[in-house]
Amino acid sequence: MPPRTTSERSAPARDAGPGRLTELRIRGLGAIDDVTLDLGPGLTVVTGETGAGKTMVVTGLTLLFGGRADPGRVRASGKAGVEGRLLLPAGSPVWERAADAGADPDDDGSLILARTVSAEGRSRAFLGGRAVPVGVVAELADSLLAVHGQTDQLRLSRPAEQRRALDRYAGADHLALLDRYRGAHQRWRDLVADLERRRSSARELAQAADVLRHGLEEIEAVGPEPGEDEALGTQAKRLADADALRAAADEARLALIGDVTGDLGGGEAPQDATAALAIAERALAGSDDPALVMLAQDLADAVAVVSDVAGQLASYVADLDADPARLAEVLDRRAAITALVRKFADPGAGVAGVLAWAADAAQRLSELDVSDEALEKLVAERDAARAEVDELGAQLSAGRRAAAEGFAAEVGAELAGLAMKSARVSFSVDSHPDEPGPEGIDDVALLLAAHPGAPARPVHKGASGGELSRVMLAIEVVFAGADPVPVMVFDEVDAGVGGQAAGEIGRRLARLAREHQVVVVTHLAQVAAFADTHLVVDKSPDTGAGVTATDIRAVEDEDRVRELARMLSGLADSETGQAHARELLAVAAEARG
Repeated sequence: MPPRTTSERSAPARDAGPGRLTELRIRGLGAIDDVTLDLGPGLTVVTGETGAGKTMVVTGLTLLFGGRADPGRVRASGKAGVEGRLLLPAGSPVWERAADAGADPDDDGSLILARTVSAEGRSRAFLGGRAVPVGVVAELADSLLAVHGQTDQLRLSRPAEQRRALDRYAGADHLALLDRYRGAHQRWRDLVADLERRRSSARELAQAADVLRHGLEEIEAVGPEPGEDEALGTQAKRLADADALRAAADEARLALIGDVTGDLGGGEAPQDATAALAIAERALAGSDDPALVMLAQDLADAVAVVSDVAGQLASYVADLDADPARLAEVLDRRAAITALVRKFADPGAGVAGVLAWAADAAQRLSELDVSDEALEKLVAERDAARAEVDELGAQLSAGRRAAAEGFAAEVGAELAGLAMKSARVSFSVDSHPDEPGPEGIDDVALLLAAHPGAPARPVHKGASGGELSRVMLAIEVVFAGADPVPVMVFDEVDAGVGGQAAGEIGRRLARLAREHQVVVVTHLAQVAAFADTHLVVDKSPDTGAGVTATDIRAVEDEDRVRELARMLSGLADSETGQAHARELLAVAAEARG
């Protein structure tokens, strides 16, 4: 990461928990030229004048984690880039996936992510110093980041995500049941597909089975053994060259242990290696010199080795068979095996390839069996698998219905404090036991009646943008202790809210920040007062180029009071505004404990 361009801010030391971003650098994006943000743990708020570029922080985060690259956001420099430093616990599954992609941790143990976008729309992603497909980063984002804004409510609007939310709320035992159901459903679908395939293609499968069966019978008739082709080749060569091999072995044996024609004292040299070595050993053994005694022992060992080799040569000669009938038999066997290898194995694979084909063919033959007995057995397996699916699906559905009431009640209680006291939240769980799907037998929908008398409608249709953001906030608060996503981003979830409800939004965001890193773009001082880290986006004309530029700075103490006063009254130096700002900070500090 580059040197920091925002002011340093000390924060209380905290454990990384499920993980958090410590730094974010944005270059050439929208009005931002080059800034680096220090993101502390807990709640970070981003404030600033309308049009200053606050949303670019959210855009940068989304881009970093695999979001769609919009070349229209790239500045005139022609290239935009975002870099982030992610601090993760040692046991995080993100590390395993990152390692699979070739990523390495930085010197401090953090994981560096980067993304670049050109004005032409070309995009590249980097993870731990390695270039990776953008899809890899997007895959990691599912377990790292959740972005919620008025135009980014995809998670909440998808029925599948609503079902996942309800399942997660139902608890660990329910999720274990869901895993069992998924396995049973996959087994049932595989059996259904296999049965349909065998019935619809019985003639073709029977013909294919005949081909495999004939090949297996041909191999079985020869009965090749592993490595037999090599052994036969060696044996055939030995039989064909038996006379030459016997002569060579006899010559070598006689050279090692042949007769001695005289003794050394008579002036005649030994005629074999064993006798020569023995004489040399005796000559040295009587010496008093330790070095010669050791050499004498080495010679004694050599005599033993030579004698052993000579014995093996004698056995070799005795076993050597020059029988022409046996040679013909070996050659016939080699020819039969060679024919199998040519027909059933890849070049160079030998008998091993033939045996591999036979094993594969036997497996395929069992899958091609279209006899009445095989089909009856398959029908019984299919029906048993479907019965298991029905049983687990009914249990899963019952668990969802039991969880739906409590989930809706808790979300409704949170909404009551978010200026939606009259809103009613409920879950619709419609079961279709005759149409089991991979996730169960239920269609799950989160419904919202925004005010009395309003019909309950799917939440993404029954709520305005601001209401939808607050519903998502309420859901995230309910899930605060269980949601595995470590970083949550909320883009102006306080739109259209003021007064006491604004303070309640701040309280809930602060509560979320106890378990997660929360980044919030806000225009409300009541929300900003709860922040652990307060970032301000400033936009000023660039006198050199005639364009605007954005800077982002962290504010503390009196600078923070002035920013809150500006948000409250439009005047940073207003004494009344500053007094109100200090009061908000005191209330927020007391509420956070």
